Amino acid sequence: MHDEFLCHVTAYGVCDGRRIGVPLGTYRAPTLALALWWLRDRASWIAERLDPSPESPHFPSGALVPVAASAPDVPELLRDWCADVERQASVAEELAGGRLVRIATSDDTTEYELLAESVDALRMQRAAPALAMPVA
Repeated sequence: MHDEFLCHVTAYGVCDGRRIGVPLGTYRAPTLALALWWLRDRASWIAERLDPSPESPHFPSGALVPVAASAPDVPELLRDWCADVERQASVAEELAGGRLVRIATSDDTTEYELLAESVDALRMQRAAPALAMPVA
């Protein structure tokens, strides 16, 4: 069982013709449960910022307008992922098995990526090449 997990959230877009990543947060989770909680929390955080409630007092009337029906609905996809118990169990299984988990979705301008991986698995990957080096 892997005990500690490194989690990252990044938004990627194009600027001056180059793909640029903007870190939105990093968390070193001491448990699997906290890693999953943090990923869901960040996904919800992104969804709320991309699709805030029109009734919010922070926005003047008419400041928010609906997007075209054909536009990818990143907030809905992220909220669906957060609410899907089966997908959460699958992510937990992958992380517990020491595998990298990547959740990504995008709209017309930006890709949102949530990553998590076992700190123990990272250490083992870094040590493996050193163990295989010839001595003579």
